[in-house]
Amino acid sequence: MRAVVTRVSSASVTIGGAVEGTIDRGFLILLGVGPSDTPAVCDKLAEKICNLRVFEDENGKMNLDLSQVGGSLLVVSQFTLYADTKSRRPGFSGAAKPDLAVPLYERFIDQCRARGFQVAHGRFGADMQVASVNDGPVTILYDTDQ
Repeated sequence: MRAVVTRVSSASVTIGGAVEGTIDRGFLILLGVGPSDTPAVCDKLAEKICNLRVFEDENGKMNLDLSQVGGSLLVVSQFTLYADTKSRRPGFSGAAKPDLAVPLYERFIDQCRARGFQVAHGRFGADMQVASVNDGPVTILYDTDQ
């Protein structure tokens, strides 16, 4: 799995002109699923992200996690994280097909909720407009194959 995690002061996803999900302080997560990903990989990634310590403590150090700041998550499916960029026109055959990707995307959301977080999300496969106010900016890239 691949995830781009951005610390935000707010973020939202709009589909067809209607706001589908919105959060205040927390993480905007662009999540891609690869063909060899498993539920165990998904669970481990959710654990890592939910415990990521990138919020500032009283000394200005990035030392606090999402729960310590009362943060939320906005999760948006992003198959383009698996783009093959060898040519000018990227290919996306490296991304998992929907029959594998959808259940793992939904499992990731469920795993974050099971840890007590409010999780807003987009809709898998939809044309979405994502807005965010990056805080920092702080952006972390996860690739479970590395």
